[in-house]
Amino acid sequence: MTPTPSLLAAVRNLLRPLVRLLTAQGVTYPMLADMLKQIYVEVAARDFALEGRAPTDSRVSLLTGVHRKDVKRLREAQAPAAEPMPEIVALGAQLAAAWTTRRELRDRKGRLRPLPRLASQGGERSFEGLVASISKDIRARSVLDEWLRLGVVEIDDEDRVALRQAAFVPSRGFDEKAFYFGHNLRDHLAAASHNMQGGQPPFLERSVHYEGLEAASVGHLAALAGKRGMEALQAVYRTAKDSETRDRKLEGPKQRITFGIYFYSEAS
Repeated sequence: MTPTPSLLAAVRNLLRPLVRLLTAQGVTYPMLADMLKQIYVEVAARDFALEGRAPTDSRVSLLTGVHRKDVKRLREAQAPAAEPMPEIVALGAQLAAAWTTRRELRDRKGRLRPLPRLASQGGERSFEGLVASISKDIRARSVLDEWLRLGVVEIDDEDRVALRQAAFVPSRGFDEKAFYFGHNLRDHLAAASHNMQGGQPPFLERSVHYEGLEAASVGHLAALAGKRGMEALQAVYRTAKDSETRDRKLEGPKQRITFGIYFYSEAS
């Protein structure tokens, strides 16, 4: 099968920002080429079986263009395990989701309340109380120190902890941001690839694009996208949390989901 010019043009377009990031972070072409070679072999061996049988080295070589000797070597080598979600990321996501969706942690206008740092100051409506509601094994002080380092929260003059963003998005902490970079873009690309191949039912994968906008208009639209996007994310989170509590008690295979919304702007 010969790839279409439109697909190659799309791949070239989506690779540019990735290559820009990789170059800035010291990931050279030979490093990326070695990684791609390994992934081509892994995907061909796993996803292109014939009649339930694993493809031969020759078939993998034919599908991927990787030399048969390299295919044999790479298939015999241990594939790197997927990076697990860092514990602080997993806990942080749960805490931020709870903080942004619990009604008792908002004021009358629906704004997030700064939380008293200690349980002795605010009981269950304190930062200590919030952490304890998610995990009894993690000290609230450790979480607070890490969140302060990442720029997720700040402490005000009244010794209250204020969430700087309505989701767990570190402003510092490269490893934490790298995890979400890989997780979110992988699932977005997987959904788009499924749709490109005519998968049924198609996944939700939509965007709005406009050109010729002034900076003030872009700022207004960015704020609108952030506000409405967070409302959608929180609604899905609440329903998913209720579903998880119910489904955990049921037998049968389980699935995972990712729901994401994005906004981007650049010079047109």
